[in-house]
Amino acid sequence: MKRALIGWLCALALALPAAGQDDEGIEALLARWNDPAIQEVAPFRIFDNVYYVGIEWVSAYALETSAGLILIDSLYGRWTARLIANLITLGLDPHDIRYVLCTHGHFDHHGGAAALQKRFGARVAMTENDWALAAQSENAPPPFAAPLPERDIVARDGGAIRLGDTEVKFHETPGHTTGVLSLEFRVRDGDAEHVAFTLGGAGLNFTGAPQAESYVASMERIEKFRHVQVSLPNHPAMGQVFERARRLADRAAGETHPFVDPEGFSAWIASLRAQGQQKLALKRAGIGGNPMQGLREALNPD
Repeated sequence: MKRALIGWLCALALALPAAGQDDEGIEALLARWNDPAIQEVAPFRIFDNVYYVGIEWVSAYALETSAGLILIDSLYGRWTARLIANLITLGLDPHDIRYVLCTHGHFDHHGGAAALQKRFGARVAMTENDWALAAQSENAPPPFAAPLPERDIVARDGGAIRLGDTEVKFHETPGHTTGVLSLEFRVRDGDAEHVAFTLGGAGLNFTGAPQAESYVASMERIEKFRHVQVSLPNHPAMGQVFERARRLADRAAGETHPFVDPEGFSAWIASLRAQGQQKLALKRAGIGGNPMQGLREALNPD
């Protein structure tokens, strides 16, 4: 495996099990990401207006509105076709996709946006910094190369998009990348409504004290979002998405929806903030540390 490939593995926020991977370890990881038996998970409805249409290691969500569909992230490569098939399985028409909101510019989140834009006319949104980051994927080594969609919407902090009866608010929360886009929207469970939040980037596998400072500041800001009740993260392991889905399938009448967990969300963000502070202290002390440790902790919270 070439050094360039190893560099992209670290730079693109990928969940390596340990630093200093040898070729055999990387090959095993790539094999896992490309194994349909592992990656193809049955799509499912989470709330009346929200569906999981992602794969085993990367999330994608469909928000059903009165005027069409909003996608949060687009997967990449062969898995974007799987996303489309998942929509159809759930009875949703991919031709109804109006927006694709990319949480950041790493290939696994924006890689399918160009195809969805071209095939269905969807509008694509990313922050200014991550439009630039996504452009770098065009020259990445396989399998990390991803086409860049036509530049469309530049998402800005405090902005929003509205489609029919649904509004999605934009929060720019830099750290994991310099232009992470986090999203806030309402979800419905029968007569109940809850505020959901998609943190656009949790991994600490980046370099430099300035970015660590941004990460800590973003988590401190999100910690103040006491109104958030539901976490829908862009990697399912970060929010126990599949475990909660199993509990949802078994939920008895009158039981609390297992995705409604404001305390769990607050505890997770506090944990990420603490990890970011630890990394910042190491950077300020001139200690490199393990660039993958924070991501592993984020993907496997206590």
